[in-house]
Amino acid sequence: MRSINAIKSVKILLLSLCLALCSQTSFAADKAPTASDTKVSFEQYIVKLKQEALAKGFEQALIDDAFANVVFHQRAVKADRNQPETVETLDTYLPKRLPDWKIKRARAKYKEHEVLLKKVAAKYGVQPRFIVALWGLETNFGKIMGNYNVISALSTLAYEGRREVFFKKQLWAALQILKEGHIDSVNMKGSWAGAMGQNQFIPTSFVGYAVDGDGDGKKDIWANQADVFASMANYLNKQGWSDQLTWGRQVKLPSGFDTSLAIPKNTGGRKNWLKAWAKSEKTLAQWQALGIRRSDGTNLPVVDIKAALVFPDDKKGRAYLAYNNYKSLMHWNLSYYFVSSVGHLSDQIKYPPIQ
Repeated sequence: MRSINAIKSVKILLLSLCLALCSQTSFAADKAPTASDTKVSFEQYIVKLKQEALAKGFEQALIDDAFANVVFHQRAVKADRNQPETVETLDTYLPKRLPDWKIKRARAKYKEHEVLLKKVAAKYGVQPRFIVALWGLETNFGKIMGNYNVISALSTLAYEGRREVFFKKQLWAALQILKEGHIDSVNMKGSWAGAMGQNQFIPTSFVGYAVDGDGDGKKDIWANQADVFASMANYLNKQGWSDQLTWGRQVKLPSGFDTSLAIPKNTGGRKNWLKAWAKSEKTLAQWQALGIRRSDGTNLPVVDIKAALVFPDDKKGRAYLAYNNYKSLMHWNLSYYFVSSVGHLSDQIKYPPIQ
């Protein structure tokens, strides 16, 4: 009897060891490989980055200062790998993004900065309400800009390896910003992904679009309101914005409408999305002839402009006719939900008129 029990014990032990080994093997297979798994330590990686920066022509003093307090941010890696995948519809998303307090604050901020906003609008051809809407949705009007040291965040994500090429490109752009003296390395703060300032420009966007709005020689999107507004307007302007158009409008579809005329929900990136736009675009008169009406059932505007049809959710959800400015907003953020929130907030800034 003891012999049988002993044999059973050995079998159980072997089974436990096998399960443990299989579990470890499975864990190793499922674990996402990182630079730290296959390459060098973070400290060694920073040495390599500094050598690359030097080879790119950045001065040693600038490099030493920029990386002086660089640290590894595990939270940034976790955020990059585990971005939320909650199931939303516009009907659930918009009320959370556009609560009454935010709409009231947006209208108040518009009034507070009206003189500056109209000056920027005249120069760049972008309606002030869209600048304020983007400002409010990106950083709650400059209140939530992120507190990560940008050099540390970008170095961390480059080292992590999943998008090393992208984050190294952002890192070199960040060094360029420091080189030009727009901000110092200590105060260059941003999100875990390196998005900076009141308008959340990543470094390459800063280099491409940030402007000196008040002529003081610096492009300060962290604390200078003239620079913040002018940079946002310049971005949209360079992406083809027209102040003669709005962003789009929610519409009603007739019964039996051919939903294949809309841009597919998932096109696989901006390039394909723009191709789909070109195929979908029609004049408002053509959409009118197909039975599309405003959301209140009235006729579409009688103006000679084109629009594309988009379904942010699916063919059973909301439908929008998107004007050319919609494309500019989709360049800012390739998200139907984000663009819809900007558009709806801008509409609520405009109506009723602010006194």
